Order: sequence, then structure tokens, then C-alpha cells
Amino acid sequence: MVSNHFALQFDCSEIEGLANRYVEQYQGEDDKARRAGRSIADGDCSLENLKTIVAWKSKRRIALLDKNTESEIADALRLAVNAGTERSAIAVLCGLNGVEVPVASAILTAISPEKYTIIDFRALESLGISDRSPSYSIDYYLAYLRECRKLSKQCRTNLRTLDRALWQWSTENLSATR
Repeated sequence: MVSNHFALQFDCSEIEGLANRYVEQYQGEDDKARRAGRSIADGDCSLENLKTIVAWKSKRRIALLDKNTESEIADALRLAVNAGTERSAIAVLCGLNGVEVPVASAILTAISPEKYTIIDFRALESLGISDRSPSYSIDYYLAYLRECRKLSKQCRTNLRTLDRALWQWSTENLSATR
């Protein structure tokens, strides 16, 4: 079991405003990634859709995707979409070259934003984790995902809105000072 001490660094009442400021800046990229995720969920498990999502998360990782065959990509995406557990979905995506847990979380979020959320240093900063390079293990992600689901219920919002607020709070409050 992974031990974490996640603590939301702002009040739930700030989520909507933070998320709205995020959307003002990044709606175009979000929309492209979501369309690609929806296409994958509908069966179009192409390299092009995967690259659209990876570009949204980490442009520097796109070239690494070319080390996978189209068949490997399609198979991994289909398996992730149909996985019976979150652990299986993350694990199969991490089997692709260029995909580690943060990118896998972005892929799954684009495919199913009501079920998954993105893990990265910005979101973690907003939960009181200051380590810029934590061990992004599958267990760590699953603990983070459980906490985000708990927070989304507690704050009466959805995972995607919470994710946007976490990212925005970090950019406004912490990342600029480091």
C-alpha cells in the first residue's frame, strides 16, 4: 500500500474559478485531446489519435511513440479501453514506448474523463506534494486517483474540473516561484 499525504491547498469554493481560468487558456488543446480520446473509445485506436493526446500532455514524448508499431498501439489502446481495472488500463499503456504513468493518465483521461484524471507535478503541488519528480508508480497513481475521486465528491465537482483547478492553482501560486 502506498502511503500519501494529499491535502488540497485551496478551498473547494475556488475550484470553479480556477478551472474557468484554465479553460480560457487551454480549451483548444483540451478539445482536441478529448475528440481524440472519444475516437479511441469508439474504436479508432490510431497512432494519430494517440499523438494528439500525447502532444496535449508532453510534446517531447511524441517521437518516442514512433518506436511502437501501429498494431502495438492499436492493441494497447483497445486493451486499455476495455480493461476491467484501472491498474490494467494504466499498465497496458505503460507497455508502449514513450508512455509512462503521467502520459498514460492523460490518455485515459482523454478517453474517459469521468473515470480518470491526470497526474503530474502541478496537480501534486496543489495537493501539498512538493517533490517535482515523485515515483510515478502505478500504485502511486491509483492512490492519487482515489484521492481525486474523494475530493471531487467532497467538493461536488467532476474529475476533469478538479484536474483543471489543480493545474491552474499550481501555475498561479507555486510553479512561477521555482
